[in-house]
Amino acid sequence: MKKLSKKGLILLLSLMLVLGSLSGCANDTTPTTEASTTAETTVAEGGVHYNAGTYTGKAEGKEGVIEVSVTFSEDKIESIEIVSQTETAGIGAEAIERLKSDIVAYQSLGLDAVSGASETSEALLMAVSEAVKAAGGDVDALKAVAIEKSNAGVTETLEADIVVIGAGASGVSAAVSAADEGKKVILVEKTATVGGASNLSWAGKFYNSSASVAAGLNIAVEDEIANWIVNNHWRVDASAIRQYVVKSGETYDWLNEKGYTTTFINFFGEPLHMLPAYETRQGLLRNMISDSVEANGGQLLTETTGKSLVTDADGNITGAICEKADGTVLEIKANAVILATGGYAANAEMVKELFGFEGVNGGLGQNVGEGLEMAWAIGAKVPDNIGGQMLHQTLASATADLKKSYESFEASYPLMLTYLPTFMNVGPSGARFRDEAATLTAVAAANTSAFNGPYHYVIVSKSQIDALMASGMTGVGATRLPGMPPEFYADFAAQFTLDTPWADAYAVFDQMVANGDGFKGDTPEALAENAGMDAEVFAAAFNQYQEAINTGVDTSFGKSADYLLSMGETGPYYAIKAEINNLGSVGGLLVNSRFQVLNDNRIPIKGLYAVGLESEGVLFNDTYVGNGVGIGYSFTSGRLGGTFAAEDLK
Repeated sequence: MKKLSKKGLILLLSLMLVLGSLSGCANDTTPTTEASTTAETTVAEGGVHYNAGTYTGKAEGKEGVIEVSVTFSEDKIESIEIVSQTETAGIGAEAIERLKSDIVAYQSLGLDAVSGASETSEALLMAVSEAVKAAGGDVDALKAVAIEKSNAGVTETLEADIVVIGAGASGVSAAVSAADEGKKVILVEKTATVGGASNLSWAGKFYNSSASVAAGLNIAVEDEIANWIVNNHWRVDASAIRQYVVKSGETYDWLNEKGYTTTFINFFGEPLHMLPAYETRQGLLRNMISDSVEANGGQLLTETTGKSLVTDADGNITGAICEKADGTVLEIKANAVILATGGYAANAEMVKELFGFEGVNGGLGQNVGEGLEMAWAIGAKVPDNIGGQMLHQTLASATADLKKSYESFEASYPLMLTYLPTFMNVGPSGARFRDEAATLTAVAAANTSAFNGPYHYVIVSKSQIDALMASGMTGVGATRLPGMPPEFYADFAAQFTLDTPWADAYAVFDQMVANGDGFKGDTPEALAENAGMDAEVFAAAFNQYQEAINTGVDTSFGKSADYLLSMGETGPYYAIKAEINNLGSVGGLLVNSRFQVLNDNRIPIKGLYAVGLESEGVLFNDTYVGNGVGIGYSFTSGRLGGTFAAEDLK
């Protein structure tokens, strides 16, 4: 699996950094020639000059350190080689290849980040900048080199039956199913990658698939639908829920027939289906596009962004305006447009305004809401639950920095504790805000924290750390492993047991504090002051929690005595900063059961459809409460939406 190999590379690189006493800040550059690394920058009329030779640079990317080797002549960047990188295949890795070629082609560091891989792009530019400095070049001069799009001002006209904007799981499925109905489809994707969030996810939910039924897991459909509606306080489209629950099992067979094979697992009674190996997914989806879309006269256009929708005098869809990376404007004439642009979770201002959430965007950086804006601009209704988000995981910011100094198991100590119910949780002010048993359920953990603020603290005492060092997680009352996603622990699975002792725990937590990802105090009062909590508020919460431990009765939140673990009588105490991961926005457009987008009067806009996250608001009230539904619905809504759009054109 790709995740295993990637994590392994991160681990190896971390060890190399420790052994070599290297910094993760990418400011240690070593030339591989005898050219001086301290030569002053020289800029002549002819442009930037370098000390000819090969130099290295490195910077912290999204998934680890990116190291480059750059060869210079006296007046040119000749080539860039990637020494090492651990970015996600199909997303960050492709961005690196694209950007390094552009740097050489344009002789510039003023390039825009590759859409969908901004952190990776910025890291590569920084690493090359370090090599430029080492070669005596002028980084500022290279950043100032103007980049003009080669085809700026050029307009092309294309024609199709259907345009699909966005080539994630839902967009690819919609394009393929529409093409299978005999329609010419143009599939547009703003990044260089197809697959979107499905390239990062591990499983989707397909109810009563043939594999699930064969394995003996039969979901009672009517009970599932009824419970779903109640859990969302009836503020959902019951027909949309029914359609997904009833039809998603067919999607499993459809994907398998298309060569995108998923593997059924009975996940504590839930019918989840693991997606193919990470490194194979994009290729499999491209094969589906080739076999259906391209075989029927359509095409896939990557690095092409949807800009606006075109309508006639009656408001019916007649096409879309898109723009290619080289500046070419495409006027695509079509009778239908299917929006599959993945929502707006990467638009931090929009998420804060509509939902009040300021946590981590764990989804794709390219999902900033332009698809919604395009639809709203022609009269699509803004739904009442527009702010809903897919809050689904707890994160510890300490993890990434600790991996520079420790193996992945040790670096994940703080993260694992955020998933255990036996530790005191407080908000930014120092007030306790929940029964910590909420950490046992992903959605409950995420939503209780997000409602409380942008982050929370997990409080760990000396006696608890001593117990972890002696007996592992069994020492702190854990009866089951932390409910983290498999990719979080894939590279230390052998150590991920309840009874593995936590060696060097104090050193790890002290390093967490030194890195600025947590706080320490010898007393509760000192911890509160160091963490920026209100001392009185935290003292009151701490004392009340201690009383609950001593009496076995939690009068504030009703926490079970089984989870009231002693904190001992002495410090030090640590506060782990924990944040919530937002995997995507939920909804943004109101659709009917044929995935037609509705206007303010709840009447379909003729020719406009939406699938995937754009349309998921019909399933949920204000927040996502599923497990595997996001990906399962994306494939299913795309498959059905593409078919419906094609049928409506007949």
